[in-house]
Amino acid sequence: MLSLAKLLLPVDFSERSIGAARYARALALHFQSEVLAVHALPPLYSDIGGMEVTGSMLVDVYRTRAAGAEKELEVFAAAHLAGVKVRRLVLNGDPASQIVDLAHSEGAGVVLMPTHGYGPFRRFILGSNTAKVLHDADCPVWTGVHMETPPGDAPIPLRRVLCAIDLGPHSARTLAWAAFLSREFQAALTIVHAVTAHAESLDEPDRSWRAGIREAAEEELRKLQREAGTDAGVQLEAGEAAKVICAAAGRLPADVLVIGRGSAAGTFGRLRTNAYAIIRQSPCPVVSV
Repeated sequence: MLSLAKLLLPVDFSERSIGAARYARALALHFQSEVLAVHALPPLYSDIGGMEVTGSMLVDVYRTRAAGAEKELEVFAAAHLAGVKVRRLVLNGDPASQIVDLAHSEGAGVVLMPTHGYGPFRRFILGSNTAKVLHDADCPVWTGVHMETPPGDAPIPLRRVLCAIDLGPHSARTLAWAAFLSREFQAALTIVHAVTAHAESLDEPDRSWRAGIREAAEEELRKLQREAGTDAGVQLEAGEAAKVICAAAGRLPADVLVIGRGSAAGTFGRLRTNAYAIIRQSPCPVVSV
């Protein structure tokens, strides 16, 4: 059984963190979750540069940094996580490693964090911490470029859930998570699959081959739905996975997109290589399972 008893919320005190906190609060209120609000202090050398700090001075610097972060975290939680159970944690070390280790040790149901991209190319990159967490965390990661701008004060809607399935070995878990979310919020569930493109003869396109691929995909999706106990609408479209999936999210419009980031094998599996592109381009939050 899936559980969201604990939600891990990395906080860097930026506007991006405020956006992530609003989603964490919405989930925590619904599931009666505990939010682990964590701020990771990077290694000291990143703050003091070439300064030589040793002995008691080094201890004082650590204490001062930690005390300041604890106070900021207290203020942040009071402002943006009101009404939910919050445990505040200040850790020392590489932020991505600390987040992943904490998620594993605490059994977090999901990590919520923004992409943290910068500059005119932000839609083409992910921040290094987010990329590392996506790569290493075992639990789902809720993220997206939209979280760089906090949503308004109105309740966050979860009325339409889109699940992108690549038909690889991770697909059942991905659909199970999307179905769980849709049931909890009584949201409409839709499945999208980008049918594999194939290099065809320019003189005589093999239409029967294309029809066979589509039929095989439809059968696999029916099997997955039977196993998951779902009866979702299905959208199949040929093309580049990221473009097909993000376009479908825009058309619905989806309130959240669930994808699998663990699949790499299988006849149809393509989402792993496209997960970052989907996250960068999606018009809604993305949960990578």
